[in-house]
Amino acid sequence: MADGVGPAGPWQSATVSAIRPETNTAKTFVLELGAPARYLAGQHYIVRLTAPDGYRAQRSYSVASAPGPGRAIELTIERLPDGEVSTFLHDEVVPGDELEVRGPIGGWFVWRGDVPALLIGGGSGVVPLMAMLRLARRTGRQKDVRLLVSVRSPDELYYAAELPGPDCTVVYTRRAPPGDPRPAGRLAAVDLPAGIAEGTVAYICGSSGFADHATDLVTAAGVPVEMVRIERFGPTG
Repeated sequence: MADGVGPAGPWQSATVSAIRPETNTAKTFVLELGAPARYLAGQHYIVRLTAPDGYRAQRSYSVASAPGPGRAIELTIERLPDGEVSTFLHDEVVPGDELEVRGPIGGWFVWRGDVPALLIGGGSGVVPLMAMLRLARRTGRQKDVRLLVSVRSPDELYYAAELPGPDCTVVYTRRAPPGDPRPAGRLAAVDLPAGIAEGTVAYICGSSGFADHATDLVTAAGVPVEMVRIERFGPTG
């Protein structure tokens, strides 16, 4: 699995080394694996919890950190009120705890850093795209990547300390921050970068409705449909 694509491998133990809040309902969990983390930007891991009586629950979470040397991965997880796994992670897990994980998983919605990429995320759908943006920044390929993030308000923006920037635009759909030159509203064609380069792959991640809308926008802007990769990102509790 030299390129990070292939069988996910066995379950392994990961140590929670840090937990960072992103919003009022989302946290980033930094996990230290027992071996080097060999994954691609866009892939995900499964987290499994086992109760004392043997009951198990598991959920898949996208990796937010950029691939690189080391054993750490970062998973940004939204707390859902009725979520079995997410509520336990948010309410009970502390640094030093051990979690069972399996991965990396996924081979289509990945960016290896070798082609221009247009990244469009809705809400929590920004998570796997953030791994791609961070990879571009780490390898000096920011000019080849553009991220558009659509969120309802500033309070719901993940990674606010890193976004926006020269390689990222944040679109607020319901409430924009004071002084924002763009009034709040749905993602529109005018928000796309002008002159999308030939060979650009569009990565779209969000709810089904958001993904369909964003796909219509990028194809109308000239991106061939075969160059569009979509991950529909529903609630993962």
